[in-house]
Amino acid sequence: MFSGKSEELIRRVTRSKIARIPVQTFKPQLDNRYADSEVVSHSALSVAATPVESSEQLLREIDDRTEVIGIDEGQFFDQGLVEIVDQLAGAGKQVIVAGLDTDYLRRPFEPIPSLCDRAEYVTKVLAVCHKCGGPGMYTQRIVMSDDLVVLGAEGSYEARCRRCYDPTEPEQLSLQAE
Repeated sequence: MFSGKSEELIRRVTRSKIARIPVQTFKPQLDNRYADSEVVSHSALSVAATPVESSEQLLREIDDRTEVIGIDEGQFFDQGLVEIVDQLAGAGKQVIVAGLDTDYLRRPFEPIPSLCDRAEYVTKVLAVCHKCGGPGMYTQRIVMSDDLVVLGAEGSYEARCRRCYDPTEPEQLSLQAE
């Protein structure tokens, strides 16, 4: 969270658009925090995006002419995204996926780790720890919920460094036993 993942995705697909390369951008339909049909960064940069419910729908929506495919919030897609991205890359498409690699309990947040295993390039961006200003590589949930996914921006999560991340905070105790 707050590391610039969506901003980097927007920058990369925008560069391709400027070069007149056919681009399509997708996002999970459940992510409507800022806009229904745009990827929007926390810094308010945006690019048009097609909301989809599944990786299969994403595949069906891709135009044959498209050369660059941007996918935001990859962690909210089903595991089928791994094979579909592999298939698209094998067909010569450039696929750019932004997403969290761990959940707020620091567990692998699929399908991102599996995508990283197959990617030619992986760029890991870190946020700034909300407590000390260090490298914020973890997501600390700061609201009560028993759900794995709680959509939110500021007010629901904070970026934390290794030292400041606290798995004993009360908000996290209910899911520890899973």
